[in-house]
Amino acid sequence: MRKLSPVVLGVSILLTSIANGQGAKPLNGPVVKLGIDVLRARGFDILRGKRVGLITNPTGISADGTQTIDILFQAPEVQLVALFGPEHGVRGDVEAGKYIDTYTDDRTGLPVYSLYGRTRKPTREMLREIDVLVYDIQDIGVRSYTYISTMGLGMEAAAEHGLTFVVLDRPNPLTGNRVEGPMLDPAYKSFVGMYPIPYVYGMTAGELAEMINGEGWLNKGTKCRLIVVPMEGWNRSMWWDKTGLMWVPTSPHIPHWWTSIYYVLTGLLGELGTANQGVGYTLPFELVGGSWINGDRLAEHLNGLRLGGVYFRSLWYKPFYFDTASTRYHGVQIHIKDRDALNMTEIQLHILASLRRLYPDKDIFERAASSRIDMFDRVVGSSTLRRDLTNGVSVENLLRKLDQDRATFMIKREKYLLYE
Repeated sequence: MRKLSPVVLGVSILLTSIANGQGAKPLNGPVVKLGIDVLRARGFDILRGKRVGLITNPTGISADGTQTIDILFQAPEVQLVALFGPEHGVRGDVEAGKYIDTYTDDRTGLPVYSLYGRTRKPTREMLREIDVLVYDIQDIGVRSYTYISTMGLGMEAAAEHGLTFVVLDRPNPLTGNRVEGPMLDPAYKSFVGMYPIPYVYGMTAGELAEMINGEGWLNKGTKCRLIVVPMEGWNRSMWWDKTGLMWVPTSPHIPHWWTSIYYVLTGLLGELGTANQGVGYTLPFELVGGSWINGDRLAEHLNGLRLGGVYFRSLWYKPFYFDTASTRYHGVQIHIKDRDALNMTEIQLHILASLRRLYPDKDIFERAASSRIDMFDRVVGSSTLRRDLTNGVSVENLLRKLDQDRATFMIKREKYLLYE
């Protein structure tokens, strides 16, 4: 993480806003028992006598903050033989999109195989001495976040090589009830969207693994020997702060659990590269800005839409790094007043539509590079949303279409839910 001088002020303001706006109250300790803690309490029963490979990163921790790597490495019942790192790496010190090579872990001396380099699926050679492949990574509940793609490819490798695949389950920070956004068109399948699920899918990693396996979404419809170690004490209505668990940044620009909410509010805009969403500044995904934007006008327009649970405040800011560094932006900061009243997709669509309406000469789609448009469509899951927005389809009609598209998914997912 970058050391930025205004960060203390920015974070303290945001913490106050989150606490006041959402009624968050500090908890005395964890009320949720994570999959790794359940497994440890069971004496690592399913791993005894097995050679284990672990797919993880810094978010793979127990409720007391001990890394899953260390727990398994030090357990006499477990023979941990290899580590596998997703995007950002096992230690979380790699920038988004940067490839990682295989190396040796300094702390354990174990080989670390990259799943975000020349290969994204464990190979036969990587799995040669492994009986069980374990997955323990905290996700944010959004389809374009690549960890679930890594999980699915790990499941495929396990199926192809006759291994057991174990998911140590973790909470979805956006709750298990939030299901919204566009579905994935299989024609747009990619590493930022591998499965026909909504943008916000409302499932834990363990539940999603069960669905991927059960629906035959692995390569050639194969199935792996899947074991999910469920949590104890988690229910579908829980936002992250109700779990009592500590948050480890899931990637450099998701420093706090609530950033996952903002990721849904502005993440698509960031894919275009024609406006800034706070990445490069101290408030990633919490801003909408540009050198060509009038923040007062944008704030007035968005607040006039009376969108539930959110308030837009005009501000000036100057990013500190990336290609946006030193550019002075005017725009809005998004303040969440009531998270339960949010329709995250509605807000995101209105931001996109409002920028096009207020600044037609700076069209956020027309000015985007073709490669950025391609990535936007892949993250959305199709080109339909972009085409509808450019053709002036109203946000209300877009939301109606999205609700219809997700109806089948809601029925399908029901039998894979592990928690009430």
